[in-house]
Amino acid sequence: MTPKLNTDLLAERMIISYNKCMTQLFIIHFLGSMEIFILTGMAYDRYVAICKPLHYAAIMSRQRCNTIILACWTGGFIHSASQFLLTIFLPFCGPNEIDHYVCNVYPLLKLACTDTSRIGLLVIVNSRLTALVIFVILMVSYFLILYTIRVYPAESHAKALSTCRFHITLVVLFFVPVLFVYIRPHVTFPVDKVFALLHAIIAPVFNPLIYRLRNWEMKALREMWCHLVIL
Repeated sequence: MTPKLNTDLLAERMIISYNKCMTQLFIIHFLGSMEIFILTGMAYDRYVAICKPLHYAAIMSRQRCNTIILACWTGGFIHSASQFLLTIFLPFCGPNEIDHYVCNVYPLLKLACTDTSRIGLLVIVNSRLTALVIFVILMVSYFLILYTIRVYPAESHAKALSTCRFHITLVVLFFVPVLFVYIRPHVTFPVDKVFALLHAIIAPVFNPLIYRLRNWEMKALREMWCHLVIL
């Protein structure tokens, strides 16, 4: 999505072929839904680490981690394949211009020269259920974490919250635009492009930065740079 967007910004005519459009649709939903499932797996990891610290090594074994990763890939593929199959068989015989910078389901439904009300309903159910169920699971996991740490000493309480705040930041950055775009009925608004930019480009760009800031290598690097600046 990002290379094509950068290319279109420099081009006089913004064109994408049908095959590339369908490929972009599949990949965006595959990676986006996989990101949602990964955030869920990370929430489970944080829950076990904070609520059951003595059993963490036994519960989050290498086999369990591999199973979670495989489930994220499988869930992403199933969701993306369903969105892809609902769209690829639509007949496009009229206008061929979408009011978006990415091939997504809702803009493509507007171009189809057939009644898309049933397909739009299936897309809503698919995306809405995925987003809502995962969001509820994330909220429940953090409610359990907050409920557990309420009896912790102040230092342990602050450490537990520090462990979660980066994950919560990414959940907010990712889920707020996703819920806005996919929870409502299948209509499009101009602001959709802004929200698509947030969850498809901005949030992934911040991923490595946010998670690396806690690593001891990055902390050591920051201390070194501060020392050099003082010198």
